[in-house]
Amino acid sequence: MLGKDKTGKSFATQLQAILDESPLKAAGFIVTVYGDVVEPRGGVIWTGNLVEICAEVGISETLVRTAVSRLVAAGQLSGEREGRRSFYRLAAPARAEFAAAARLLFGPPEPTDWHFVQLTGDRPDEAMQILERAGHSRLGPRLAVGARAMPPLKQPAVVFRAEVVSGEADLGAFAADHWDLEFHADAYRGFLGRFGRIESLLSGGARLTALESLVTRLVLVHQFRLVVLRDPRLPQTALPAGWPGDDARALFARLYLRLSPDADLYVAHHFVTADGALPVDSEATRRRLSLLAGAA
Repeated sequence: MLGKDKTGKSFATQLQAILDESPLKAAGFIVTVYGDVVEPRGGVIWTGNLVEICAEVGISETLVRTAVSRLVAAGQLSGEREGRRSFYRLAAPARAEFAAAARLLFGPPEPTDWHFVQLTGDRPDEAMQILERAGHSRLGPRLAVGARAMPPLKQPAVVFRAEVVSGEADLGAFAADHWDLEFHADAYRGFLGRFGRIESLLSGGARLTALESLVTRLVLVHQFRLVVLRDPRLPQTALPAGWPGDDARALFARLYLRLSPDADLYVAHHFVTADGALPVDSEATRRRLSLLAGAA
């Protein structure tokens, strides 16, 4: 399906290797499609477009429809019908989650926000798991520390803002004691290896169709999102020398910018809502590209 570089090596081989190494789950990939394509263009799309784009990465129509139903049941999507076609848009609670994820992927660097969270509710284990997934470190059954914005919690908690007033030179040792930074560094190195080969093929003359550009960009966003959302995103002063996160972000930005012109044309020519085609761009997509241009 995908293009070849001037040596004849198939671009599809590299992309398929990425998919084989990290198989896609239907619900997660649909979330990526909404975050990358749909939400910045109004938030609604025809189910048939989801089926078509998921088929390009080996996700069957049955899996797509099952995943959509589960996302509706979870309150992330809401459906509407127009004639014989079904359309789905982001439900209100999901919009804030998508906006937060988009800021991590496309926005400027986050400010440091060291804080301690003392959970006070009856279900601390559930709340602690949410904090840990958002990059916080567990210090005790009810106490956690983090360096970035807190995730929303349903359980009550007392939050203490923290400021480093001395010992900044030892922040690296503090971080190493409380976070498995090598795990996150390996995730970034894996991303650099996989998508560095994609960049090399493009630089070597691989030519992609508009559909191929969109599929590749969606896989790029999906994989980078998984790495970034798990990263505790500690400030530079707390990270070890040679931290690969910055290089991974720069590679993400370069590839996203390179793939976007043709990918966005495909969206405009093929993705539809009940009111017509999605636009080729929007204020939100133009802002994303502008921010990424500064990081590439």
